[in-house]
Amino acid sequence: MTGIAMSVLEERNLELGPKPAKKSKWKHWRLTRTKDDVAWLLLDKQGSSANILSMDVLRELSEVLTELEAAPAKGLVLRSAKESGFVAGADITEFGVMTDEDEIAAMLTEGNRILDRLDALPFTTVAVVHGFCLGGGLELILACDRRIAIDGSRYGFPEVLLGLHPGLGGTWRSTQLINPVEAMSLMLTGRTVQARAAKGMGLVDAVTEERHVLNAVQSAIDGSFRMPKRALPQKAIGAIAGTAFGRRLFAKQMRKEAEKKAPSKNYPAPYALIDLWEDLGGEPRTMKDAEVASFAKLLVTPTAKNLVRVFFLRENLKKLAGKAEPLKHVHVIGAGAMGGDIAAWCAWQGVHVSLADMQPKPLAKAVGKAASLFGKIGKKSALTRDALDRMIPDLHGDGVARADLIIEAVPENLELKKKVFTVAEQRMKKDAILATNTSSIPLEELREGLARPERLVGIHFFNPVSRMQLVEVVSHDKASKATLDAARAFVGQIDRLPAPVKSAPGFVVNRALLPYMLEAMVVLDEGVKPETIDKAAVEFGMPMGPIELADQVGLDICLHVSEVLKEQLKWPMPDAPQWLRDKVAAGELGAKTGRGIYLWEKGDAKKAKDSPRPPDGLADRLILPMVNTCVAILREGVAETEDIIDGSMIFGTGFAPFRGGPLHYARQRGVDAVVARLHELAKAHGERFEPDSGWERLK
Repeated sequence: MTGIAMSVLEERNLELGPKPAKKSKWKHWRLTRTKDDVAWLLLDKQGSSANILSMDVLRELSEVLTELEAAPAKGLVLRSAKESGFVAGADITEFGVMTDEDEIAAMLTEGNRILDRLDALPFTTVAVVHGFCLGGGLELILACDRRIAIDGSRYGFPEVLLGLHPGLGGTWRSTQLINPVEAMSLMLTGRTVQARAAKGMGLVDAVTEERHVLNAVQSAIDGSFRMPKRALPQKAIGAIAGTAFGRRLFAKQMRKEAEKKAPSKNYPAPYALIDLWEDLGGEPRTMKDAEVASFAKLLVTPTAKNLVRVFFLRENLKKLAGKAEPLKHVHVIGAGAMGGDIAAWCAWQGVHVSLADMQPKPLAKAVGKAASLFGKIGKKSALTRDALDRMIPDLHGDGVARADLIIEAVPENLELKKKVFTVAEQRMKKDAILATNTSSIPLEELREGLARPERLVGIHFFNPVSRMQLVEVVSHDKASKATLDAARAFVGQIDRLPAPVKSAPGFVVNRALLPYMLEAMVVLDEGVKPETIDKAAVEFGMPMGPIELADQVGLDICLHVSEVLKEQLKWPMPDAPQWLRDKVAAGELGAKTGRGIYLWEKGDAKKAKDSPRPPDGLADRLILPMVNTCVAILREGVAETEDIIDGSMIFGTGFAPFRGGPLHYARQRGVDAVVARLHELAKAHGERFEPDSGWERLK
């Protein structure tokens, strides 16, 4: 083990058995034996902060197994030497670029044979897991005889999020080991479970603290290990699901649930997994081979390729956060819906926050809303208590003087925001950052009158803050590099994805969304049912239709932003319909008032179930203006790369992930074909559909 890794582990007091040899035969593995002949095998993936199961790691494991087969030990203990956790999964950079089914199947078959050899060792094998154990990591420990979890570790099969299912024995080993319905649920949802929940379902055999690892390992190897008992309901469900008839019943329900969130025409992986289990769940040997063939087939589908692309878009946005000293105190001005939610999320992520407003009522409402949010996303009451302790209502704005970052989140009024900035700048620390959450006002206008405009930056969150991963970090020509770097680092600090964009009307996300939503209003004005319009968008792959989205955002906000951006951009867009202005005037603003275009009850839109099918071409009318605007954004340099624009639209709007982003979708459909379709739409519906001149650079 490297000196650095060893020092980290000693700091964490990890029980690693005997001191590893200074040198090893292998790059990624360290094998040592105790005096009582227990082998300790440590995984320390070279050149990586986290362990991943690449083929070179697995092939080295094969060499280790050859040595152990030749000289059997009393037992084998498998651990990670990484501080970050056990294994993050398979190497996506390795298999994500593969395009040949036979080559993929051959690679998986080789990997499976290696894990089968681990499974077949003639002595007890024990996996000890701290941190995360995901995907291929979980498949690795399933090939061990016993699994000991350090409290706080997490387990899951995230492959479905990449358009895949497990491919190293996870499908058949998990459904044989635990209640198959629970195993299928893990694989179909991609969710992770904590150590104690994993023990409850039988995925791990024991949960312990680090200081007790050696005792637990000894018990597992000498046979005195107490296996947990399964609850009777688990046994009963498992027994039913273990029959062909039971699998048919459960599979039918699984398909029904999967269709609600992942339609089979767009996301084939869940249904391939269900078919695999339903047909072969009672024949693990046959299921093993079928798993490999199914994985190989899925990996070459456009859905998997695009979802792998989305994975890398996320990782690249994460990298843009960089590294910086974490901010300790954030001051949020404005306790409305956005300001309160921004403060709550920062507090949940461990930052001390002062939330300022001129009235006590919105402050009280924001704290109550935060408590409700914390109760939903945190299972332990202590976490809620600690987060609420970090969120300080500030009626007099005293927190601005102590803050490292001040975020303005008052209504979209230029003069009001400038007034807030003038007061804040007089009281803030010299090295503090002044940020605006504006969604539409150029920063060039907001910085007027500031003594230090280089400290101003846009940090634009999306609603709801707790669920939307993207945050636009907006620059202007007087912003300093240090300010922008610190702003991006802060976004990463609070577990969000920073998208660097330049100050321009609507930035990236709102500018691209507006023509999509306005076109929906035009279509609605033509007499098409709102449910039909939304259905066209959802069938394309959007998480919700534009009408429902407008109600969620607020019709007043939609109207205001459309008027501001139409004026600033000189778009050839029709005016907002009079009925929309009438609704806003009447206070029918959408979900927040209970009535907008839809009626809303308990947070859900009440939609007619008998609405007509979307007419041909409706999806293009909605989606292509958005894509065309993304091309204009790229041409104007509002965002530097296609990847930033695609990532922004996926993580800021939910743009159909399986399509890989609007610009990637256009490339896959064919640039010439999209341009020709825009010309057709322009001829039929008006000049707002005319292709942007930036299409030429995409060819």
